[in-house]
Amino acid sequence: MNNDSHRSAITVCYFGIGDPTYSRNRIFIKGLRANGVTVIECMSRLSGLQKYLDLIKKHWKLRHHYDAIMVGYPGQQSVLLARILTGKPIIFDALVSLYDSLVCDRAVISPRSIRAYYFWLIDWLSFHLADHIIVDTNEHGTYFAKTFKIHSKKITRIFIGSDDEVVFPLPRTHHDDTFTVHFHGGFNPLQGVDVIVRAAKILERDQISFTIIGDGQTFKEVHALAEKIGVSNVSFINRVPYEELRVRLATADMSLGIFGSTEKAKRVIPNKVYEALATGTPIVTADTPAIAELLTDREQVLLSAIGDENNLAEKIRELKMDEGLRTRIARRGYELFTARLTPAVLGRELLSVIMSLIHDASRYR
Repeated sequence: MNNDSHRSAITVCYFGIGDPTYSRNRIFIKGLRANGVTVIECMSRLSGLQKYLDLIKKHWKLRHHYDAIMVGYPGQQSVLLARILTGKPIIFDALVSLYDSLVCDRAVISPRSIRAYYFWLIDWLSFHLADHIIVDTNEHGTYFAKTFKIHSKKITRIFIGSDDEVVFPLPRTHHDDTFTVHFHGGFNPLQGVDVIVRAAKILERDQISFTIIGDGQTFKEVHALAEKIGVSNVSFINRVPYEELRVRLATADMSLGIFGSTEKAKRVIPNKVYEALATGTPIVTADTPAIAELLTDREQVLLSAIGDENNLAEKIRELKMDEGLRTRIARRGYELFTARLTPAVLGRELLSVIMSLIHDASRYR
């Protein structure tokens, strides 16, 4: 049997309570299918306990028709249910730790509370019950291994990437001399939106305009800051349809990543960075260990000091003034994206993990 026919014989159950259209899930589902895998979606968007009952009913009908389960994002509770329902290999896309996000990064739960212990336990159980864990960066993998006592051989990094049929380059046209800077994302501490607003204030007289799209935890705090310092070159926009968002990104002169000083900010490469690469939009983001896993300063990205609005303003001004640098970053970023970060490429990496697990499981039957 040749390799292609072997791959096409594999069926994966994509399982969980997440949204199958969310970028991470969509990319993996699409990527697996692009590599000849039959993907059966077993997901529920119901609320409360109903979503788990719904998953049980759906799984019962297809329990004999797949080779492995892929638990999509978000998935901690889904891993627990999957382990009860099947003895087949379970791969868990551990994009985030609930404990890290809620207790450490956003600090919305006290670290000594019962809820904090609950989320730590849910993370620990899901990481240990899964047969293999997918992470988005090695930094995240190291954190998970240390915090939840997981063997590193159980963890594989697969970058998030972006869907090249949804996010792609568009022509850039301008009706004035203003240099446009784009940011979109949730207003939580790792984003560092306050750093962006302070940098915008520094650049008020440079004919540079900022569009900040999104809302979230620090929304009111950031707006209060903008009013306090009287920044005049920032437009705040609440959530917009994704179609409009990707057009705004692809037609901006440059885009911004994350600049928060939290520990989690040092471990992630956010969706917006991949989307900038996919649209050929030059990007500035904070210099972190996670970013260094994928991008090189002044090649596919321009890096600024984390949490430093003065350095960020300096880098934005440099990109405005240096068209050659903008062009190089945009071109090489897009080349990197097409070579390493499309659904087909990432799906191939995921398939390699799944095939290895299926092979190992078959040896002990």
